[in-house]
Amino acid sequence: MTAASCQFFSRKTALWLGLAGILGSLMLFSGDMLFYFNGDQTDVIANMAVVAPQRIVLSGLTALFAAWLYLLGAGQVYYAFQPAARWLRPPVFLSFASIMVAYGIVHGAYVAIATAAQIAAQTGSDPHALAQQAISANLALRTVTYIPFAIFTMLFIAGIWMEQTHYPRWMILFSPIIPFLLNGPISSHLHGAIKIIIAGGYLNLILLLFFTASTLALALNSQNND
Repeated sequence: MTAASCQFFSRKTALWLGLAGILGSLMLFSGDMLFYFNGDQTDVIANMAVVAPQRIVLSGLTALFAAWLYLLGAGQVYYAFQPAARWLRPPVFLSFASIMVAYGIVHGAYVAIATAAQIAAQTGSDPHALAQQAISANLALRTVTYIPFAIFTMLFIAGIWMEQTHYPRWMILFSPIIPFLLNGPISSHLHGAIKIIIAGGYLNLILLLFFTASTLALALNSQNND
């Protein structure tokens, strides 16, 4: 690809896009905490049943703005894969962008869970039982998202390993699949407030780590000074 054809996605632009991704992760992490942080209480559904209704509304709004920021951040991955073969660039970008959209949709769907939990608290019902249908719908959204996640993971790691990107090989260590697989072992050793902070916001912390490492890797890439 010529310098002229990638002018919009210059390294400077890519670094700004990475910062957008970082901001999106922090925003949606804050949205997680608005949903269900309640001191040392670690029952997410029970916590959502008692938080102030304004927190639920604000958390829902973070889904929209964070999804926009995450989509901008996806542009950084597109830039990083510009040296790759033409057949590789579109599926990497589109699968990652699909994941970014899903983050906003899945988080927004939590509004239904939180609302059901709050209605249960008001009527003296079991919040887990009343929110079950909303929880099932949320799980279905997550399950579908595993498809682009699997596609992205395979192509992302393969492209970097074959040195067809602007990323160094160590960037493979920050592929989202690695912290994703470590979620269970890490969360199982946490308790109280730290558990709800780390485990409750874990998926957005994965992207915070990813975009931070991605931005740093591109900033340190002395072989590409466009």
